Amino acid sequence: MHSIPNDLIDAARIDGASEWRIFFRLILPLSTAALGALGLFTFMGVWDDFLWPLVLLDDPELYTLPLGLSQLRGRVGTDVASMQAGATVSVLPVLIIYFFAQRRFIEGIALTGLKG
Repeated sequence: MHSIPNDLIDAARIDGASEWRIFFRLILPLSTAALGALGLFTFMGVWDDFLWPLVLLDDPELYTLPLGLSQLRGRVGTDVASMQAGATVSVLPVLIIYFFAQRRFIEGIALTGLKG
């Protein structure tokens, strides 16, 4: 949002737009690409969170997918087929969201760090 020129915001103020109108009609539409990339990164971070649910949850029925996958590893061996199926299921939502938001995500990454 810092890359939006102040002249554009000042022009909207001169035209009589309120601060809320400037935000919702000017700044927010120009920031959708960056906000989409931020949303995808946030979703991936929360979806793959392991440590916080491990500390917080004590009922195995409430475990998240990463915690459930860690339970498939045994002392003697690992059920590789079940672990692969669980890993595939845990990656699918992230891939689906990425495919739907791919254009916005790439625009957000490409516009990061550009000035004016």
